[in-house]
Amino acid sequence: MDLKEINFAVDGDSITAGMQWSWHVFQKLGFFSHYNVGVGSAVWYKRTIPTPAGSVTTQNYDDPGFAGISWGWEPTDDPAELQMRVNNCAVVHIQRFLSDVKKGLARKPDVFAFAMGTNDEWDKLGDPEKALTGKELDGNSNIDLFTEAGAIRWCIQTIAENFPKARIFVLTPIHAADPQHNAKIEKQISEIFTKIARGMNVNIIDCFHGCGIRAEDEVIGGEGKYLRDGLHPKKNGQTLEGEFVASQMKVMLL
Repeated sequence: MDLKEINFAVDGDSITAGMQWSWHVFQKLGFFSHYNVGVGSAVWYKRTIPTPAGSVTTQNYDDPGFAGISWGWEPTDDPAELQMRVNNCAVVHIQRFLSDVKKGLARKPDVFAFAMGTNDEWDKLGDPEKALTGKELDGNSNIDLFTEAGAIRWCIQTIAENFPKARIFVLTPIHAADPQHNAKIEKQISEIFTKIARGMNVNIIDCFHGCGIRAEDEVIGGEGKYLRDGLHPKKNGQTLEGEFVASQMKVMLL
């Protein structure tokens, strides 16, 4: 595979949005293009959350009256804002990406990377064995898009079916300063990410254990060696993660 001809697309949360680790991968490997649909505060799965007027549930990107996507995270009772927040998930991001490709706003990907899970909740992880049951997406009641396992299965398969020649990568979240947060990520890696990636025959890149960002070097709520606030990478952290991902991808692509 000629790396200079690769169209590279990514999805993720605030650790991926914009020109962070994926931009370093793009530059380091000399890919042809880079397209990022990541949005801060995102999770993998759809959600229903309460509002003062009742509740809001994640819409689909092509729904009539789609409210949009918001990266907001501070407390609010505004139903319109809350609707946009629950729309901020990988399922909707991928629906948007397909729309962008169809409209000519994004190129068909040769490589697609997912980097999600930092914001996912303990009780939303789901059952990977059930999520992997059955071959089809349509009408498959085993795929619960309101769980991490079901959403990962759906997102991977949707990219694979629409772009059958694309190489797909799933990146694990990085270390944070908070041990409890890291315990959740460890659980996601062992119980969800690895099982779904293997079951879907896609590559997994373990940034949590391999990229060099360690909880021991970081400060909860403050600036450490690579994280500016105990969670989000500074410039050097973005570069470190990007260089690690680039090294892993290069081996897998060539």
